[in-house]
Amino acid sequence: MIDDSKHSPPQDDPPTHIPGVFHKSEKLLVALLESAAQAILSIDRAGRIVLANRRAGEMFGYTRQELIGARIELLLPESKRAAHGRQRDDYFQRPRARPMGIGLDLSGRRKDGAEFPVEVSLSTVETEEGLFGIAFISDISLRKTLEEQLTHAQKMEAVGRLAGGVAHDFNNMLTVIAGYNRMILDELSTMDPLRGYAEEILKAADRAAALTNQLLAFSRRQMMRPRVMDLNAVIAQTENMLRRLIGEDIQLVISLSADIGNIKADPNHIEQAIVNLAVNARDAMPLGGRISIETSNAQIDETYAKTHMGVKPGEFVMIAVSDTGHGMDSATRQNIFEPFFTTKQRGKGTGLGLATVYGMVKQSGGDIWVYSEPGQGTTFKLYFPRVAEPVSPGLTQDPKHPRPGGSETVMLVEDETLVRDLEAKMLRQLGYTVLPAASGAEALDISRAHSGKISLLVTDVVMPNMSGKQVADALRSGLPGLKVLYLSGYTEDTVVHHGVLDSGVDFLTKPFSREALARKIREILSR
Repeated sequence: MIDDSKHSPPQDDPPTHIPGVFHKSEKLLVALLESAAQAILSIDRAGRIVLANRRAGEMFGYTRQELIGARIELLLPESKRAAHGRQRDDYFQRPRARPMGIGLDLSGRRKDGAEFPVEVSLSTVETEEGLFGIAFISDISLRKTLEEQLTHAQKMEAVGRLAGGVAHDFNNMLTVIAGYNRMILDELSTMDPLRGYAEEILKAADRAAALTNQLLAFSRRQMMRPRVMDLNAVIAQTENMLRRLIGEDIQLVISLSADIGNIKADPNHIEQAIVNLAVNARDAMPLGGRISIETSNAQIDETYAKTHMGVKPGEFVMIAVSDTGHGMDSATRQNIFEPFFTTKQRGKGTGLGLATVYGMVKQSGGDIWVYSEPGQGTTFKLYFPRVAEPVSPGLTQDPKHPRPGGSETVMLVEDETLVRDLEAKMLRQLGYTVLPAASGAEALDISRAHSGKISLLVTDVVMPNMSGKQVADALRSGLPGLKVLYLSGYTEDTVVHHGVLDSGVDFLTKPFSREALARKIREILSR
């Protein structure tokens, strides 16, 4: 048994004081005040500061001598000073405690004039000299910054859910529109007056597909094909295109650090981000100027990571895109990554360029930072995690002619009738024998009834009853050498959930052109 009496406090009355402590209470009080993480101020009924701890001076930028005797309005924004006297009088007439965290948005003003968000708890103390108010003040700038980042992330997630929800049906429709329009163009001579109309339809379909991809990029749901790459090489490949885009009145200066590390991202996304930033910079310099692109290694420390949601400290590779344009004020900077926000004239942009860049960088595990002042130009810095892996081998280029066909038999499974009919026509135009099916069950029935060889299964990923992956697995049990090409208009999250983005899996995103389908099929069948 444990003798609790050896460990329990005495049962008689506790002492009225702790020897050797209370006679040093003044020193203890001073030590507590000076070590507090909050600013602590005491004021009298007239609003004069009678006590200030060390943190108060640090927070507001004044010495203690400057604070003692000064009016409390000194620490308030100018817009709040006139009403404060009345509010103070009311508080002293009806004293009440106000604890921390009650949700009031208050601001303090530093000696240099800068305003910052604060949280204040109030109480009063009665002394022989009278009633005094005591304020405990916390600088909540970091908390507000993180709250704003969280709000931004929630907005992005909401738009992402919306974009992902419409992407599948929208991309199916675009596949049909663009596919049949391409067939119409094949039948029209270059002299036919209707050809111009058909070409405009195709341009509109391409723009609609690009708009969908931009929304998906912003929401970080765009399809990714990450590879280990040298960022300098990507920039070098885009240099000629950038010079054509920005025009002759803008100087392009590229400064690439020779010793930067490799990153892992989708090369197409990186190229698109650079182009979007360059075009944005060009538009900020209507009278000409200079765009600078530079790269370097960078270290993100704990301090930076704590103030940027989703960023982890470590080794990064940085690309900076700077311009000498008109710059932005703080209100504009706070909104530039929001979808559809634009400062351009109506019809001059969708407001998705910078939102797209933001999404691409975040989807790659990186971070983006912007510095800009009116009249001082703008700098965007993109940070990508540095990897130790070697650069991935180059993609194999499809060979000799732009639209290679074949004579093999292809099983086509697609639940959308319009899309299935179009894809079947495309495949037949390319010379293939097509076995179309509206469902997985129908595909299995057709396969069992077919006596010849089936070389390839082309299937949608998400279908009722049986997914594309399930159809492929079922068919392969009887056709062990069957090759598979997956098609989908869904976002990456959905496709991954259905297990078709594993290594070695062939996938084509809707909408796609007949030429892209032809090259992909030939690539698969030629292995």
